[in-house]
Amino acid sequence: MHRSPFPSPSRSWRRGGPVALVLTALALAAVPATATATADPAVRAGHCARMGHLRVPGAEHQQTACLAELTTAGTVASGHTDPADWGGLTPKDLAVPSGVPGIQIDGYFPDASTTNTNHGWNHDAQFVIRLPDRWNGGLVVAGTPGNREQYANDRAIADGALARGYAYAATDKGNTGLAFYRDGKAPGDAIVEWNERVTQLTRAARATIAQRYHRPPSRTLAAGLSNGGYLVRWQLENHPELYDGGVDWEGTLWRAGGPTLLDFLPKALRAHPVYAAGGEGAERAREAMHAAGFPAETEFLWPYHHKVYWDLTQRIYREELDPDFDGATEAGTPYCTTGTPACDTDYDYATRPEEVRQAVERIALTGRIGKPLVTLHGTLDALLPISQDSDVYARMVREAGRERLQRYYRIEGGTHTDALADVFPDRLRPLAPCYREAFTVLEAWLAQGYRPPASGTVALPAGRTAVASANDCSLDTGGAGGTS
Repeated sequence: MHRSPFPSPSRSWRRGGPVALVLTALALAAVPATATATADPAVRAGHCARMGHLRVPGAEHQQTACLAELTTAGTVASGHTDPADWGGLTPKDLAVPSGVPGIQIDGYFPDASTTNTNHGWNHDAQFVIRLPDRWNGGLVVAGTPGNREQYANDRAIADGALARGYAYAATDKGNTGLAFYRDGKAPGDAIVEWNERVTQLTRAARATIAQRYHRPPSRTLAAGLSNGGYLVRWQLENHPELYDGGVDWEGTLWRAGGPTLLDFLPKALRAHPVYAAGGEGAERAREAMHAAGFPAETEFLWPYHHKVYWDLTQRIYREELDPDFDGATEAGTPYCTTGTPACDTDYDYATRPEEVRQAVERIALTGRIGKPLVTLHGTLDALLPISQDSDVYARMVREAGRERLQRYYRIEGGTHTDALADVFPDRLRPLAPCYREAFTVLEAWLAQGYRPPASGTVALPAGRTAVASANDCSLDTGGAGGTS
């Protein structure tokens, strides 16, 4: 869910605007306009050294700040993050590390769209790069979940990475907000840009790091959740030369032959109201929900997801990939009932024209990862059901002959949004600590030749306190690990 309001149902915007995919040649870009700010009065050798000389290749604009604290323990107060951007993504008791001084660079690459209003720039392709004084030689790159902006991963991913000494870079993916589908000319353009912007930022961040520390990163890792997890998968499939590995936290699955959210969300929109109403047909509707991928154990989550996620998600992603379904209407009619003309509740991907599958193919995953990938997914995910997403992707990786490059952990009791674990602490566990553990597993796998715990289901521990659940997770599945 994004905080932006849903756009009005007008369609005069769309296919004539310029495609926002201006990717300037990094090494040959003109020097961008630069502003330098000092939040720490003691800029000296070793702390923010050479800050004024840093240039992000390809950036149209950047501003640089010397900060006493790069994690959210300091950036909330200094104004170098946006808490609204990461609201709801992590449990309230997740520990916040501190003690990471360094340089933050905010800026944007050339782009024609204007959905991101951060800094008053009204300019997309915004990024943030954080360079700690005490650097471990590595870089973590992230694209945002949902349709959020570049600070969305600051609590979930950036804090932990920075505390471990990594440099960190994140992008808004080139378009933001619930009307992200307005960006581009052809179906799929907006999501295609997501992938290109992550690639662009990775190259630029690596070059910026070489300026700051006088050597390129020795390790580059991709990390992300939800749509950000999809970006990790895509990068390791299409640009493995840029990365050493990645962590995929419940990544969205796109493949032309399905399943995708365009398959299972309309089924939920049809069945859930009948189930919720009770009476005749309720049990059949319940069975239809289970068949669509929403297991019985998630039934307590269905009312919330029907109200908040299913309808909105179906309409805006369908608009991006199949805009002709509802003619001149923009992103359908909210909560339309079955039988209403051009109603997303009745959407049937299998019967749509071939052009729709071609649009999905532009963003599709193959499973052909080229570098080690750790995937984790909650068994109680009621937005992207595990049987319709990561179970399928793990099979794709296996069928592509890349199984040795993946570890896949099914987290019992995890759901798509960690804030729900605060609401249902007796039924759910947050995934944030499991992500942090997956990150350490990947580090060991790459650095020491350590063989990670076998893929499998991670049992839900009994009798844990909320604080322990928010900060501790073992990925031991009982399978073989040890050294390779």
